[in-house]
Amino acid sequence: MVDSTDMFGAPIADEPEDDGPSAAELEAAGQASMFGDPAPAAVASVVQEERAAPPVAAPMPAPPGQPYRVLARKYRPQTFGELIGQDAMVQTLGNAIRRGRLAHAFLMTGVRGVGKTSTARLIAKALNCIGPDGQGGPTIDPCGVCEPCVAIAEGRHIDVIEMDAASHTGVDDVREIIEAVRYAAVSARYKIYIIDEVHMLSRNAFNALLKTLEEPPAHVKFLFATTEVDKLPVTVLSRCQRFDLRRIQTPVLAAHFGKVCEAESVHAEDEALAMIAAAAEGSVRDGLSILDQAISHADMAGGGEVTAEQVREMLGLADKTMQRRLFSAVIGGKGDGVLQEVASQFALGIEPTAMMRAQLDLVHKVTVTQISGTADARSAEEREALEGWAKKLGAGALHRLWQLLLKGYEEVRGAPDPLVAAQMALLRVMHAADLPDPGGLIKQLEAFAANPPTMQSAPPADGAAPVAAMAPSPEAVAARASAQWAQLVEQVEQVSPLIGSAMRLSVRVISLTPGQLVYALAPGIPGDPTADMRRGLEGATGGSWRVERSADLASAMPSLEEARAAAAAREEAALREDPLVRAAFAAFPGAEMIDESTISATERKPWSKRA
Repeated sequence: MVDSTDMFGAPIADEPEDDGPSAAELEAAGQASMFGDPAPAAVASVVQEERAAPPVAAPMPAPPGQPYRVLARKYRPQTFGELIGQDAMVQTLGNAIRRGRLAHAFLMTGVRGVGKTSTARLIAKALNCIGPDGQGGPTIDPCGVCEPCVAIAEGRHIDVIEMDAASHTGVDDVREIIEAVRYAAVSARYKIYIIDEVHMLSRNAFNALLKTLEEPPAHVKFLFATTEVDKLPVTVLSRCQRFDLRRIQTPVLAAHFGKVCEAESVHAEDEALAMIAAAAEGSVRDGLSILDQAISHADMAGGGEVTAEQVREMLGLADKTMQRRLFSAVIGGKGDGVLQEVASQFALGIEPTAMMRAQLDLVHKVTVTQISGTADARSAEEREALEGWAKKLGAGALHRLWQLLLKGYEEVRGAPDPLVAAQMALLRVMHAADLPDPGGLIKQLEAFAANPPTMQSAPPADGAAPVAAMAPSPEAVAARASAQWAQLVEQVEQVSPLIGSAMRLSVRVISLTPGQLVYALAPGIPGDPTADMRRGLEGATGGSWRVERSADLASAMPSLEEARAAAAAREEAALREDPLVRAAFAAFPGAEMIDESTISATERKPWSKRA
């Protein structure tokens, strides 16, 4: 083989093939265009290190002269395998891609930071990936090295258009999409439109998009992301395949943050990561932002280690300890402790309404811990306290505490002096914490009425035998028997109104025990109702009764009707003795006292309207 020569015939030395600029060179050029030209030596060292160092999975620290990328951007998932907590969605997408059942529009919903936009980009990769050899098709595992995958990851692919609906809300913005979808993709398999915060589009913009969204060209896919899916028209929802991205569970988040710390060469305590995961409330982005702050806080502290104490201080969890101390003082009945804790929190700048809300939150957490058996706590100390209160306090006491604190919170919000109102409300809760439950109190009263305790007098000083147990008075026995008889008559009236009415009018009870009745008939009542009364009592109670008639009127109680009439007469007599009523009778001689309930509707009409 003859070496090639130049135009003068001299042989040309072999030169290494030029594979084009590396990723570091492209990045340096981009940074130079935006931030100015960095030091040439720094750029050269970066390029040299990239070509010499082997590829690694974890991102390397930013080279000198380049801006720092926050963890939430650096560890954005690049494959579906890195997308945590969304296994159901990944499985559905994988099956759809393998079977060729791809929808023309996808809608990703969920709270902030769970991966909606990242999922849309991953779907774009999966649909446009051509594989390392350039012969691949749509796959749930995009290679990440082909030109479409790299361009989509860097946000520069000409056929993957991202639009922020928050800043492009009008019909004109949607009209551009409608005009562009008619043209085929330039270099990719599908032309993909990713519209973030799609609920921000105006009503007219949604209406303009409907027809295109329902019947788009075969080469177009729409990917929507939103945090407020309820604001989307139903006509849009019905045209999309919807995926609800879930909140990430706290243990999954903590494990993910541990891997990030390992990749960043940062040591973090497990309890610190658990606190950060709990504070993230299911959002990966929020958790990574907090972790970024915690790492910086640890570096400033000088130790370089993310500890639980530092995270507790950074997140303000020290206030949680003060809240628990205040709650302990309230349920422990320590009034001076309550006032002292309220004063301490107020001195630190905590508003009285915030104190009441914190106590409400604690009661809720204790109640949930009591039911579920597991405490939702950010630290071991808080978990231990919640579990202890859950075992100590009953369900009724917790619900009563909630109602009292809720009422106190409303009072504090509208009080002219919120601090004084908070003190008084918490003291009221403290004194009411030891009160018996209303249901238990009613049961105690019922038991006391059914079985009154016997009272015994103290033994005499001279050693004589003690006096016998004090029996209930005859008036108390008569009142109890009258109440039992009235209840029994009401039961008979429900079964047989005629028999019950006769018992109410004419029967005077002499003795009433379970299954046995001795009575006397009121004077002037003919016949013998014994058989009818027995039949009525047995039908009402379902048991056998022995009913006897006696002529002993002296020991018989008045009938229910007689007792009602006597009570009404006593009430009328007492009313006539009232000074105002006596003055009215003196002013109007011959006036009569009439019960209003006995006046008919006709008599109630005004005198001028009567016929």
